[in-house]
Amino acid sequence: MSKKFLLAVDLGTSGCKITVFDFEGKILGSWTGGYKTYYPHTGYAEQNPQEWWQVISQGIKKVLRNNSINPREIAAIGVDGTSWACIPVDKNGMPLRPAMLWLDRRAQKQADWMKERSGEERLIRVSGNPVDPAYITPKILWIKENEPNIYKKTYKFLQSNSYIVYKFTDKYSQEYSQGYGFHFFNISTGSWEEDIADELRIPLDFMAPLYHSHEVVGTVTAKAAQETGLVSGIPVVAGGLDAACCTLGAGVIHPGQTQEQGGQAGGMSIQVDSPLIHPKLILGFHVIPGQWLLQGGTVGGSGTLKWFNEQLGTYEQLKGEERGLSPYEIMSEEAQSIGPGSDGLIFLPYMAGERSPIWDSKARGVFFGLSYDKTRAHMIRSIMEGVGFSLLHNLETAEEVGARVEVLNSVGGAANSHVWTQIKADITGKIIQVPFSDHATSLGAAILAGVGAGVYSSFEQAVSKTVRIQRVHHPDDKNNKIYRDYYRLYLDLYERLKDSFVQLSGI
Repeated sequence: MSKKFLLAVDLGTSGCKITVFDFEGKILGSWTGGYKTYYPHTGYAEQNPQEWWQVISQGIKKVLRNNSINPREIAAIGVDGTSWACIPVDKNGMPLRPAMLWLDRRAQKQADWMKERSGEERLIRVSGNPVDPAYITPKILWIKENEPNIYKKTYKFLQSNSYIVYKFTDKYSQEYSQGYGFHFFNISTGSWEEDIADELRIPLDFMAPLYHSHEVVGTVTAKAAQETGLVSGIPVVAGGLDAACCTLGAGVIHPGQTQEQGGQAGGMSIQVDSPLIHPKLILGFHVIPGQWLLQGGTVGGSGTLKWFNEQLGTYEQLKGEERGLSPYEIMSEEAQSIGPGSDGLIFLPYMAGERSPIWDSKARGVFFGLSYDKTRAHMIRSIMEGVGFSLLHNLETAEEVGARVEVLNSVGGAANSHVWTQIKADITGKIIQVPFSDHATSLGAAILAGVGAGVYSSFEQAVSKTVRIQRVHHPDDKNNKIYRDYYRLYLDLYERLKDSFVQLSGI
């Protein structure tokens, strides 16, 4: 029986998407399931990896059954996952505690110790990344200090995609695009720095073997086949970071091309062919060998509008039900009715602290300029604009080390909004192309599987066959000039408020 399909597992923060593609990038079936995030204390954010696997197993069975897909026709499996998930496992691959997520910021004390021990500038020079509690290294040290019994039992530290790959194959792996979570991973050479690991007192034995993202780690075991409804022997590639897979799925395969992310969290990924290190940005390997991604990651993505919908969006929900539209489509219409700058209402989208380029876990969301003449539509548009300002802040920071961007390929839920995408184009002054937005991350994971299994001869061939641009947004010069004034005020507001954020956190 000939192989026809590629299976992608997209392990996100709020849920997991299981998608089956044909070799042309067409979706044969897709299913999304959720799992809980636990917040046991302030600054903590955890998920149960075993719940991930239960959802994935259930989802694969449903996709195969609901779409009459023969698992024997699946050529390969690709997995992508969220960044900086720290999962200690024992020798049997059993998680010893819940996964500490990228949102988890409990390890500030350990991050501060790392700076004192090895020097922040040196750690940035080697790893290409700032020393922040969101990264994996401080989390390992937190476990060592606070959960010594778990630390002693740990055989390997895995991440989101490598844990799922292990569940499929019984093989341990660490692929390059997730290496940036470790401050003893040399971002220029793609190798472990033993001297730094020794300084930080973290044995390199904890690290799994390194793989390129498209390399086959193993095949589906009989046990995994029974649990998922697949058949044993299907190749499973190492997969990669969700943002990097999304970048590939957006068609970014050459230096200078850029992906703009409009998911729960926002940000951008600029492909570069040399390791451009900026202490305020994120640098990691692309899922394409020999290439890097200079990234800006912000908590202010489509999650900001999701918050508005959940807390204040009853009107939009009711209007949507009346008209057969989603509340987000109603919000886009409302935002369209307001001019650039929201008549002087500015939103700081720091709803869970902020990552790049300010790296301030105490920052909080702010509406500035509220007055009696402001409406719900003003608030919605200002939220969209605030996210656009955070994107521009990251792009301008990247320019400081020579990263130049002309065109953005926009993906994620926010890319479905023509209004929001145009706002981002006007704010940044960049052309924005929208490819296959809702499934770009899954498509990237599928492309990795296809390249690894020999379905495609190269990444260029894979992208040419599967990625299609749906629409293009050109910036409006008049609106861009208006936004420049508001953007300067946006930057100034944070500078004026950052000390107040610290005071607020201490009350």
